[in-house]
Amino acid sequence: MKEKINEPALQALKIAFSYMPKATEVNQDEYGERYQTVLEHIEAVREVLLMNDVDPEEVYGEVNPELTPRSSC
Repeated sequence: MKEKINEPALQALKIAFSYMPKATEVNQDEYGERYQTVLEHIEAVREVLLMNDVDPEEVYGEVNPELTPRSSC
């Protein structure tokens, strides 16, 4: 098992990930020949987040809570 990254590095990775395009938004028309590389980069970051017990689907809301709709309970 790989070692977890420290908290400041993890926070920086979360911030960077929140600005990355979603894999479903990456296509050859927009990214040209690099689209496969972009998808690989996104997947690499997702894997590190998961190894550090972070749900990639929750990162945007964690980093930008003021921009995320809140559910009423």
